[in-house]
Amino acid sequence: MLKIKRPEYLCLRVITVFVSLLLPLTLLGQQIQWLSIEQALELQKNEPKKIFMDVYTDWCGPCKMMDILTFSNRDVIEYVNKNFYPVKFNGEGNEEFEHLGIRYSNPQYVATKRKNKMHEFAQYLGVQGYPVVIFLNEKSEPILPVMGMLDPAQLELYLKFVNSNDYLSVNNEQQMKQYVENFQHEFETFKGL
Repeated sequence: MLKIKRPEYLCLRVITVFVSLLLPLTLLGQQIQWLSIEQALELQKNEPKKIFMDVYTDWCGPCKMMDILTFSNRDVIEYVNKNFYPVKFNGEGNEEFEHLGIRYSNPQYVATKRKNKMHEFAQYLGVQGYPVVIFLNEKSEPILPVMGMLDPAQLELYLKFVNSNDYLSVNNEQQMKQYVENFQHEFETFKGL
């Protein structure tokens, strides 16, 4: 029996193959220089710099989409690498480290499980879902969590809001709304095929 595939399905498959094959080639080796949280905390001791943390899980679909569509954007890569210590942190992983005098781990982690309990550090940061990006200041204190999948333009706003220290002078919802309205985007974004 001959199966006829719907044109939308074929188009989606062609786009998926195109993006998955050509996107890595266009980056020419550029990528965010991800660190572990332990590495970033150690670097902060000698050269204070804010931390940009991508909190993800292995099972999170939107997390994988951010890796493909947002963290592969040339402008995002350059800005994050230049201005932050970028950290990739599995919110359900088994990493152990000390932060501000407290030891964090995931005592209920089971390597064979697809989903694990939340890491103690993710709980400390107030993570409520994935993906979430969290900014830490130069003293490794939490500044701002941003929940949900962000495209490059959305992420640009928060990267620059934190890096410029504008977050220190925005004290209420009205001021944030005005900041967003006045923000001038500079990052190139993927417009689609």
